[in-house]
Amino acid sequence: MNLLRAKKKDLKGIMDIIKDAQELLANQNIDQWQNGYPNESIISNDIDNNESYLLKSHDQSPIATAMFSTKNEPTYSKIEGSWSDPDQTIYGVIHRMAVAKNHRGKGFAKFIFKKCEQMLYEHKIPSMRIDTHEENLGMQELLKTMGYAYCGIIYLENSDKRLAYEKLLYKAH
Repeated sequence: MNLLRAKKKDLKGIMDIIKDAQELLANQNIDQWQNGYPNESIISNDIDNNESYLLKSHDQSPIATAMFSTKNEPTYSKIEGSWSDPDQTIYGVIHRMAVAKNHRGKGFAKFIFKKCEQMLYEHKIPSMRIDTHEENLGMQELLKTMGYAYCGIIYLENSDKRLAYEKLLYKAH
């Protein structure tokens, strides 16, 4: 298995995985990703910014995808609560994570988290932040299992409420 930076040729495979995730969330009556987000334009932009990742099997078929960045997330500047390290100015962020339906429950999301955390650690970036829908219990459980602490509530640009989590990989000070 390889977690690779996605290329334009991977766009269709990524969108297929996103559609799988949208169907799963709809079947769970979760309104996350039900309004055309994320769309091809957003994923294409992630690819252009070298922030789109694709997990491929040994035969190169797409398994899972995520956007991973160390750019500050504007919606994280205000939080109802407190980040684990409120003074932290550089952190990793994972967005738009999804696993293809025939690969769910096999630990691939954990694998992506671990690989991204490893990249942060190697670049001496001490924490990862992430947010999720309040009804997305699967992601919340994964975050707890992975050692992420619930920090509070943030609001997206469209005013949607999200639960915010952070994991300190090591103490920066």
